[in-house]
Amino acid sequence: QVQFVESGGGLVQPGGSLRPSCAASESVFWMYTMGWYRQAPGKERELVATTTTGQSTDYVDSVKGRFTISRDNAKNTVSLQMNSLKPEDTAVYYCRAEHMTTRAVNWGQGTQVTVSS
Repeated sequence: QVQFVESGGGLVQPGGSLRPSCAASESVFWMYTMGWYRQAPGKERELVATTTTGQSTDYVDSVKGRFTISRDNAKNTVSLQMNSLKPEDTAVYYCRAEHMTTRAVNWGQGTQVTVSS
């Protein structure tokens, strides 16, 4: 099975920036619609941003204007540029991959993002 691995989380102060990324283990990245989800303790996992192979994008309202999702199909990676971070952005961020035709879903292991003074 194709595996997806996140990296690039960390601890930053409010107003800071991070750029986690997600890499696929196989060279079939172009077949997947990619998304970033996050889950805070005691809360449900929620969609943050998504992008198709054609690089159309969508964002949850709370991150619009602050986060940017992008993908590099040649490098089999997707990243999430997060600016102006707020404490409420604190969560584990997960990479989600959905096959464009079979609709099979794969998840990454998650990377921790903590925003605190």
